Amino acid sequence: MSRIGKKPVEIPSGVTISINKDNVVTVKGPKGELKETIDRDITVEVKDNAVEFQRPTDQIRHRAMHGLYRSLVSNMVKGVTEGYKKEMELVGVGYKAACQGNLLDLALGYSHNIILEIPSELKVTTAQEKGKNPVITLESIDKQLLGAVCAKIRSLRKPEPYKGKGIKFVGEVLRRKAGKSAGK
Repeated sequence: MSRIGKKPVEIPSGVTISINKDNVVTVKGPKGELKETIDRDITVEVKDNAVEFQRPTDQIRHRAMHGLYRSLVSNMVKGVTEGYKKEMELVGVGYKAACQGNLLDLALGYSHNIILEIPSELKVTTAQEKGKNPVITLESIDKQLLGAVCAKIRSLRKPEPYKGKGIKFVGEVLRRKAGKSAGK
């Protein structure tokens, strides 16, 4: 039995969860509304202020789906109550970030600036204090979308192991390498 799948998802006050006949779970809360289509083999029930998930057999596919959908619904419940926030730091000389609405303008040491259109479900802010690296802050109720956008931004200039330049998450510890050793 999946340990994660067996654990019911508690429903906090102010959150409503509905399941329609097509196995679409809708979670409404103070911050917004999220929907997720659940696999037809997994049964979802709302009992005693909690959501429970059952699987029909012990096949590998069913075991995998059992824990997956429980985690997805749990993330949706947390998203509509608290929301998710990620901060990314631009490390490098001349690296800059600016935002106008949902357009993110990044200067990452290339010959041109990179302009990204951030989805409307995300809220993006940039901060640049003197003597500190620029910071991009992304906030959303959808954890999957937030992670995908952060991965896209990070892929534009991944942190390199020698000088540590690139886009990294705030608080992330990078594995550093020693460079070439000088002549003997």
